[in-house]
Amino acid sequence: MASRNPARPLSPHLTIWRWGPHMLVSILHRATGSGMATVGAMLLVWFLAALAGGADSYATFVDTFTVESGGLNVLGYIVGVGLTLSLFQHMMTGIRHLVLDTGAGFELRTNKLGALATMLASVMLTALFWLYLGIK
Repeated sequence: MASRNPARPLSPHLTIWRWGPHMLVSILHRATGSGMATVGAMLLVWFLAALAGGADSYATFVDTFTVESGGLNVLGYIVGVGLTLSLFQHMMTGIRHLVLDTGAGFELRTNKLGALATMLASVMLTALFWLYLGIK
């Protein structure tokens, strides 16, 4: 067995790196993309199957997310706000990555502020979206 060459650097481990918002938004970008694809696909298939299944199937689908007056129930709000927050977070981090792809924003302070801005913007856009829906 060959011995390790001490002149070669060791592979970095998570314990070496100081956790920062740039790491969080990178992970959130992947998680929100996968989450939207998975949950969105399941809801779309369920919706289409409910449409194809007739009035009773569609009523069951609608009743899962709404109350009798037509408004959203707790599950409807959780799914709706969750998907909306995921959409805006994924969109904001996508824009951040687009800016980083141009070569801008790699300075530590700028990178950290950009990462924090994506999280703040996604929460603000989600709140504004749902306030707009509530007003209409």
